[in-house]
Amino acid sequence: MQKIKFGTDGWRAIIAQEYTVDNVARVSSATAEWVKKNFEDPSIVIGHDCRFAGELFAETAAKVFVNAGVKVKIAKGAVSTPMVSLGAVQLGCSLGVVITASHNPPSYNGYKLKSKHGGPLTPSSVQEIEDIIPDSNELDLPKLSLNSPLLEVVDLETMYVDHVKANFDLDAIEKSGMKLVYDAMYGAGQDAMKRILPNIEFLHCEHNPSFYGQAPEPIAKNLQELETFIKKNGTIDCALATDGDADRIGLYNGSGEFIDSHHIILLLVHYLAKYKGQTGKVATAFSTTPRVKVMADHYGLPSEVVKIGFKYIADIMVAEDVLVGGEESGGIACKGHIPERDGIWMGLIIWEFMAKSGRTLDDLIAEVYEIVGSFKFERSDLHITEELKQSIIADCKAGVYKNFGEYNVREVGTIDGFKFFFDDDRWLMIRPSGTEPVLRTYAEAPTLEEVRKILRITEETICK
Repeated sequence: MQKIKFGTDGWRAIIAQEYTVDNVARVSSATAEWVKKNFEDPSIVIGHDCRFAGELFAETAAKVFVNAGVKVKIAKGAVSTPMVSLGAVQLGCSLGVVITASHNPPSYNGYKLKSKHGGPLTPSSVQEIEDIIPDSNELDLPKLSLNSPLLEVVDLETMYVDHVKANFDLDAIEKSGMKLVYDAMYGAGQDAMKRILPNIEFLHCEHNPSFYGQAPEPIAKNLQELETFIKKNGTIDCALATDGDADRIGLYNGSGEFIDSHHIILLLVHYLAKYKGQTGKVATAFSTTPRVKVMADHYGLPSEVVKIGFKYIADIMVAEDVLVGGEESGGIACKGHIPERDGIWMGLIIWEFMAKSGRTLDDLIAEVYEIVGSFKFERSDLHITEELKQSIIADCKAGVYKNFGEYNVREVGTIDGFKFFFDDDRWLMIRPSGTEPVLRTYAEAPTLEEVRKILRITEETICK
């Protein structure tokens, strides 16, 4: 018996190792049992991204659901996570299931659970499902059929594209004269973006389940081809990248410089509050820059810092009036959409901001800096042994680290991981990943050179 556990954002495992048809059936049996217990007339919308055997795993789950007497709406073709989440809301489903490993390497697949509100299922509900996953699959899967009146095929991509067209001034973007690029990283956003803005440049917008061996996470080190394309072209105004299931965002300016999520969150708050006159709380994960509070205070908006994992932000978005909710890893949501990360949606807000203002991305970032000050950020993932990782975390808990080289620790935040504040402009964070076998280190400072110096000193300090 193999214990199946949900991490920060769903269950992830290596295909054909732990991620098998039998184990997908086990999780689906528990999901069906839970949804029947909690809803009078239960229904589940399910979709898969572009990963290997996504259709097989989605159909396996669908067979288990209909066999349990649950109505199923299954997506036609590969879809993004936001498409399934939007489908849960617009189709009035009890639950959404996405067969995806998001930004993980191509050898992985996964299983995300979405609430009827269109965001991640609450941690307590996920735990309830995890607790009832059977020890083995007792269903005779080859004998189960998808030929059931309980099953309906739905076009989630068209639903999503129509929703985008109703909420954005796409004409303003198209007529702005801006030269824009979209890099799908071979992920599930590719076909939708071709329908939303067909005249922009497209990179890696073909079906390739191996992602050419590259983990489809939209961070600078994984987007070298996009960066080179921008620099060689010389006329690009902005580039957007999204991850494997298109819920995370990566952004580049016209110079080919990567714009991290901290800057994107600040840009969104600035645009929505100042230019659109919107209000609401700003909710961010613990690994996000403290400058978000400075921006929120500037506009008289309440702000809150939560544990890492978008589900904690989604909980607040469902219960309260939230303007922007975001995390360092590229997952951001805004008012007027679903309480869900959506890389395409956030990119379109930035492009609309540029089109409507007639200003470059750098100009808009300069406006942000006038309010919060300029800064740089970078994250380093340390692939170390589990023994060393646990030793470092134990030292963090014990308060061993009073300084990192010349940087003296003034204060330590412990909401989720360990955030060491050196002064008002510099901080470092150490935290084990919730989905991968790595230790993450994060740093912020006035210049990129100093950020990298802090990360280097940190690795030397903790890995000695």
